[in-house]
Amino acid sequence: MALKIRLARGGAKKRPYYRIVIADSASPRDGRFIEKVGTYNPLLPKDSDKRVILVEDRVRHWLSMGARPTDRVLRFLDAAGMMERAARNNPNKAKPGQKALDRIEEKREKEEAAKAAAAEAAEAAAAEAAEVAEEPAEGAAE
Repeated sequence: MALKIRLARGGAKKRPYYRIVIADSASPRDGRFIEKVGTYNPLLPKDSDKRVILVEDRVRHWLSMGARPTDRVLRFLDAAGMMERAARNNPNKAKPGQKALDRIEEKREKEEAAKAAAAEAAEAAAAEAAEVAEEPAEGAAE
């Protein structure tokens, strides 16, 4: 029986409230559990001491029995100083996805095409203006 220290959701719709429980890893999230060892109320401010409440001696007991905390519970235990949580690094998290990169490339190509068309139009206008400027000078010489 693999034991987990995890969150069991309670509370009303859009008003979550979690119990921190010791449960068999095969049991449902909100189903049967062995012991309740704390609570977590995400609606309270982050600096509130009632946001996460742990029964530390029971948590230490279950950790010594081999219970493994989930990621979120491990954060709570790290904040309480009961376990050490290794820092994670995901350098690709902030990079845009492939579709976004394709859209950026397409937009850049359209802008380049628009600049080229504007440059051609400016050259044509300049050439036409030069032709118009040369015509009266030739007519005056006659």
